[in-house]
Amino acid sequence: MPVHRPGSVRPRRLFLAALLLAALSLALPFAVPASAADQPARGSAHMGMGVLAHDGRKGSPAPTAVTQTEGVDVSAHQGNVAWSTLWSSGVKWAYTKATEGTYYTNSYFAQQYNGSYNVGMIRGAYHFATPDTTSGATQANYFVDHGGGWSRDGKTLPGTLDIEWNPYGAECYGKSASAMVSWIADFLNTYKARTGRDAVIYTATSWWSDCTGNYAGFASANPLWIARYASDAGTLPAGWGYYTMWQYTSSGPTVGDHDKFNGALDRVQALANG
Repeated sequence: MPVHRPGSVRPRRLFLAALLLAALSLALPFAVPASAADQPARGSAHMGMGVLAHDGRKGSPAPTAVTQTEGVDVSAHQGNVAWSTLWSSGVKWAYTKATEGTYYTNSYFAQQYNGSYNVGMIRGAYHFATPDTTSGATQANYFVDHGGGWSRDGKTLPGTLDIEWNPYGAECYGKSASAMVSWIADFLNTYKARTGRDAVIYTATSWWSDCTGNYAGFASANPLWIARYASDAGTLPAGWGYYTMWQYTSSGPTVGDHDKFNGALDRVQALANG
């Protein structure tokens, strides 16, 4: 009868496992980790990009006695937008992505920003923040220099800081809550110094809680644009008693991203006039 010496089976198993791994690596020479394969290209981010993945969809807006004004937000993802169709459907205001970080400008910006204005809409521009690439001040200046400015013409809304989940990496861009608050303040202070207006903040409550520690200090000056795909806007970030705008869906007609302004058209005009 053959005698098996202690420890002789384990090395043989390890040797066979190593052979199997080597064979798999040869059979799949182009395999890419799922996280890297799924990562979007820099510049492709847009408002609400992470809402469905992180917060989900929980219904459509419920009827309300408060008058609200329909709006849309667009980026290069939508290409050339049918503004006359949107206007006819009741959309009265729009925001267009102008910039991202300090490395991207929207190639469709002119058609989208000027096109909405030309059909009669009150329009504005937004910046997708990447706090891990450059400072808040640097990105605010880049935004203003590439379409994010403001003028008191009654048709131009203040610029919006789109600060939400990082589509390219760690949720909070590798920053602590205090560092994130400092970055946002740097952007907002620079934007106001350049334009004379307080920027709008677009965010989602869950992201704001995770990445700023639910900081309440911007609520007194900066209008809130909340992202939530549900029957209502839900719990708001600390400090804000109400939202100014609410992105409520990414699957609307003509353009997917639809929003409600918390008031009648004259309130939209008031925000534009400052």
